[in-house]
Amino acid sequence: MNALNRDFKKLVKLYKNTFKEKVNEDYHRLKFHLMPPVGWLNDPNGLCEFKGKYYIFYQYSPFDSNGGTKFWGLYTTKDFINWKDEGAKIFSDQPYDCHGAYSGSTLVHNDKMYIFYTGNVKNIGNHDYINSGREHNTILIVSEDGENFENKTLLMRNSDYPDNLTCHVRDPKVFIENDKFYMVQGARDKQNVGQILLFESHDLKNWKFINTIKSKEIFGYMWECPDLIKLENKNILIMSPQGIEPDDIKYNNIYQTGYYFIEGDYKTSNYKLSDFNEIDRGFDFYASQTFVDSKKRTILIGWMGLPDIQDLYTNPTTEYHWQHALTIPRELKINNNKLIQIPICELESLRKTKKDFKVEKTLVDEAFDTFEINIDFEKSNDFKLIIKKGAILEYSSEEKLFSLSFNEIGFGRTKRSCKLERIENLRAFVDTSSIEIFLNNGEEVFTSRFYPDKNVREINLTGENLKVEIYEMGSFNIKGD
Repeated sequence: MNALNRDFKKLVKLYKNTFKEKVNEDYHRLKFHLMPPVGWLNDPNGLCEFKGKYYIFYQYSPFDSNGGTKFWGLYTTKDFINWKDEGAKIFSDQPYDCHGAYSGSTLVHNDKMYIFYTGNVKNIGNHDYINSGREHNTILIVSEDGENFENKTLLMRNSDYPDNLTCHVRDPKVFIENDKFYMVQGARDKQNVGQILLFESHDLKNWKFINTIKSKEIFGYMWECPDLIKLENKNILIMSPQGIEPDDIKYNNIYQTGYYFIEGDYKTSNYKLSDFNEIDRGFDFYASQTFVDSKKRTILIGWMGLPDIQDLYTNPTTEYHWQHALTIPRELKINNNKLIQIPICELESLRKTKKDFKVEKTLVDEAFDTFEINIDFEKSNDFKLIIKKGAILEYSSEEKLFSLSFNEIGFGRTKRSCKLERIENLRAFVDTSSIEIFLNNGEEVFTSRFYPDKNVREINLTGENLKVEIYEMGSFNIKGD
């Protein structure tokens, strides 16, 4: 262990102990979502199942709730309900990652964890940090016990990537196929075209660049957080493009997250990308990552936040020394050639008191502080649901449009919408300061933060012939490091 690593560990614990009471004072502290113990959280990283436990790493800046030098924090669990906060585990403590241990992934192989991530370096000088002055280094950590993560190996520097690229190459996701290892990384070339780099290896240490994956038409200047998965015999590229202009109700966030179906052989030039589809239509979703667990489920977790939003909307939790969270885990499936998301079944064990309603026209009720609401529609009709006097969910059968909007409790969040031919069911998870909405069994999803008053719990629903279930939701059980 080097001295910087040792001191970082001490400082993180000291800072957490100093501010944890302030964090716990915040009513908007989430109850059934993973959030930073203190400070800033962003991308989920290194998601995997190892020796009977799930490992949920995340980008972690403990010293500043507005971001800063990135470490990797870690939560572990066996059931997605009872968690252990393992603290910060991977630090920016080497010359090749001194300005941040950026995003990456874990491959479990031969009973070891192979962790790949981007080491970020910003050199001093007159640089634009796009074409010069920035290092994005690919780094490997091998852990045999899931507890020690100090042994680092530098695999690739910017000089090892293709010559036509800018300094921006990052976020390695590694997978195995036909006894070979593959890595995808997000990239930006010198013509400001976003793309994915594909590498191949036989030993997880020596990597050879073999292909570029990109759209026929330019679609953003940078493709972040790539995730190439196989689901129901279909190859799917999930990623987060930057630099997409809004198109009516599509692409309204500053940056997007979505997916392409890949036809053909992505290892060669003989491939074709489908149309791009957004994974989530809400205000707060980015940089998702997937993994396959021992139950053969492909599980996705996203960052319930976005970078560079400070001039658009805000999170008042910064006053309590924390910001952002991870989404609830979602199982991915394909239906009608579309990726759908279903909240994992383990969350049902958090259900407590239940209320049932048959709504003919209107329902006004005092909801629980945190709850799950399920609405079944006998036929696709207009409806409007107002949660805690500020989150408005509505569907227009004439426009075939579903919308989520907020008043002032959105703290700058206004309205997001999607086209929907019919409304069959709605399932929403409402935490103290977040909402995740699943429409038509996960056909469309909206994830957003919002900040209602702690004394306001009213829900107001208008619609015809609706079957409604409301469950009070309990809290995660999280033990400290």
